[in-house]
Amino acid sequence: MKFSRIFVRTFKTSFNYRHSSTVSNDHLVVLKTPSYDTKNILENFNHKIVTAQKRGLPTNVIDQLYQIPELQLQLQSISRHFNQLLNTKSRLQKELKLLGKNDEKLLSLKSQLKDLKEDETKTKAEIRKIESQLLPLLDLVPNDIDASVEKEEQIIRYLNPKDDYLADQSREHSTIGSNLGIIDLKTASIISGTSWYYLIGDGALLEQALIQYALKLARHHGFKMVIPPSIVRDEVASACGFKPRDQNGEQQVYHLENSKLCLTGTAEIPLAGLGVGKVFKQNELPYRVVGLSRSYRAEAGSRGKDTKGIYRVHEFTKVELFVWATETQSNEELEKLRKFQEDLIGSLNLSARVLNMPHHDLGAPAFKKYDIESWMPGRGSFGEVTSASNCTDYQSRRFQTKYKNKDDGKNYFVHTLNGTAMAVPRVIAAIIENFYDSKLDAIKIPEVLQPFMDDKKYIHKQ
Repeated sequence: MKFSRIFVRTFKTSFNYRHSSTVSNDHLVVLKTPSYDTKNILENFNHKIVTAQKRGLPTNVIDQLYQIPELQLQLQSISRHFNQLLNTKSRLQKELKLLGKNDEKLLSLKSQLKDLKEDETKTKAEIRKIESQLLPLLDLVPNDIDASVEKEEQIIRYLNPKDDYLADQSREHSTIGSNLGIIDLKTASIISGTSWYYLIGDGALLEQALIQYALKLARHHGFKMVIPPSIVRDEVASACGFKPRDQNGEQQVYHLENSKLCLTGTAEIPLAGLGVGKVFKQNELPYRVVGLSRSYRAEAGSRGKDTKGIYRVHEFTKVELFVWATETQSNEELEKLRKFQEDLIGSLNLSARVLNMPHHDLGAPAFKKYDIESWMPGRGSFGEVTSASNCTDYQSRRFQTKYKNKDDGKNYFVHTLNGTAMAVPRVIAAIIENFYDSKLDAIKIPEVLQPFMDDKKYIHKQ
């Protein structure tokens, strides 16, 4: 299916169309309209559809994408009419200035200008109507997919490989944690509901040790520390690729009632927002930050899946890495994120595998994604403990984050990358299941964490 060149022309008007608005008690805050790469979308429209299909987007969403070319054609047609009106208006206004008060053409010109004003108002309204239909559809177009990504996940390598991987239900972390008095799921279920938990004593200390260890490594790798907010505006989460509003009747993000605010599922969201409207100098890139935050996930649609213990929970602490880079740096930065994660997980002596994730596991922003999964014998399978993604310019086009090229002086969209430094509860689960010693009835603390745990070597019953 090919489209004529008229489809690939861009359109700008002299008036602003705001993407969305959010109202606080005394402020109106908006993100500017995303700078969608409409030309690229239309020139490579068939490829975009195939990419959406590979990601497993619902059929109804893909059907909506097919409306984009026609709506763009309508927008271009009516915008040409609008520009013609402006040109005619300008010409008549110049003629009007040259006329005397009693000139016989005076009334005629004023009448024409009145008609033009009415036509201009009507045309502007039509443009806004088409934009209101087109922009949400452009927002549905996912990022491209790197050529190295395949239909099935690819195992890149193993960390601390084992001779065999045997399931052992007696090593299930929630049972061990409960018996040792460091995890309390029962009380949390009464206080908060299912998939909430208390960490107690050395369980709480283990969380803090993991946080401080991850932050220390990140600082040594040139990441600047940030403590971001855990509540953001809906449009900020959406700009990152997270949709706060319910889809298919399933709530994925906690939305604050009577507001346009939501709880963040990862520090990636407010960290990406840190670059809103910013223009970096080229020599500032790559710019790396590490954020520590509580994270909140409704996990709708996960009922019955990984719900035992603290592997999949509604609230947890997470250390997140975030990078802004040029388009020529981003691939290398992704490999650096992966190496950081491999070194961190490997240093905990966890046996894990590194995966290049398949098409259908990529979220809309991700161009390529690596996961690291730790072996969890009590769970009887590998479980994800880190993820790293190159989102290219998907997020920066929505946040208007750019850099100034030192050679031509022009501004270009940066590439953004994100990666888990520490998903605390999942790593705690992996440590318990791998390092519990049934003879001692204690958990051996990884050596690198011991300095952060009062030099203890074991977690005993509290």
